[in-house]
Amino acid sequence: MDALDLSLALPFFAGAFLCNSLPHLFAGLQGRKFPTPFSRPATIGYSSAFTNVLWGIFNAIAGLVLLNSAPVSIGLNAGFVSAMLGATGLGAYVAVHFGKVTAGGR
Repeated sequence: MDALDLSLALPFFAGAFLCNSLPHLFAGLQGRKFPTPFSRPATIGYSSAFTNVLWGIFNAIAGLVLLNSAPVSIGLNAGFVSAMLGATGLGAYVAVHFGKVTAGGR
């Protein structure tokens, strides 16, 4: 993997991790249960508010570490677009997945 690939991959995954931190932090800080990878069944069952806060913090730290490794400036540039694609891609997937879970469709 060359430097250009890495400079685009890091912001992409940073955007995905930062996007994923939000629903877990919001649910946990409101004292609500929300699915996590640790629930049974994974990503379908519900985890405690405390577990969601910890999972949200982990995702936020992972995203910030990745951003620190490949700093992104806001604007029309490859790094920023890559980060927004990561956040949008994961956000769209999570919205569809958890829309089904909360509607009972799994």
